[in-house]
Amino acid sequence: MTQAKTELQARARELRRAGRTYDEIVAELGVAKSSVSLWVRDLPKPQKTAEQMHSMREARWEPHRKARDLEREKTTNAARREIGSLTDRELFLVGVALYWSEGSKSKEHRPSERVTFINSDPDMITLYLAWLHLLGVEASRLKFHVMVHESADVATVEHFWAEHVGPGVGSFGKTTLKKHNPKTVRKNTGENYRGCLVVRVLGSADLYRRIEGWWYGIVGAARATDQENRT
Repeated sequence: MTQAKTELQARARELRRAGRTYDEIVAELGVAKSSVSLWVRDLPKPQKTAEQMHSMREARWEPHRKARDLEREKTTNAARREIGSLTDRELFLVGVALYWSEGSKSKEHRPSERVTFINSDPDMITLYLAWLHLLGVEASRLKFHVMVHESADVATVEHFWAEHVGPGVGSFGKTTLKKHNPKTVRKNTGENYRGCLVVRVLGSADLYRRIEGWWYGIVGAARATDQENRT
């Protein structure tokens, strides 16, 4: 056996012990696959590392993920087009339901007739502010402040919400910093973490009572409609 062939065989065995496949060895050494098979056939089949197994799974599922994502986008866009424009009444009803699900409510143990809305979703805030505008709530009655973990980039978060709300829409109070608990594993981190925006309506006791009445009016009407549909 020539010196060059001996060196190729030794290198092939070295690569096989390192977990390389036949095809990988062939590609690196430029020899026939039959030669590689002959040189390393007595060596145990290499076990794939956890990283390699993960890469294989990712490659296998990638086409399915792409197809799923395309189908999701198609369905979402079709549903968005189904909504079209909103009438004032539709926005009014949506806003009432939004507030009653996400806004603060008076409790028997803690009576408080104040209209306060807290949310981390900018789209929720957009809808809520559009609803308040529909109700005729003046911008001067709106008071905002940010609630955010102290470990976040507070200045960037404050800037984001100020930009989102826009100029001339209420005023911002002092930001509330949430103390970080080292024992808590937070998942709402990263550049998309923006804390929550608190929106308060000043002098809102009467508005709160109307919202409560509107909500129970919706519930009663829904119940009546459902009973009619069942008969």
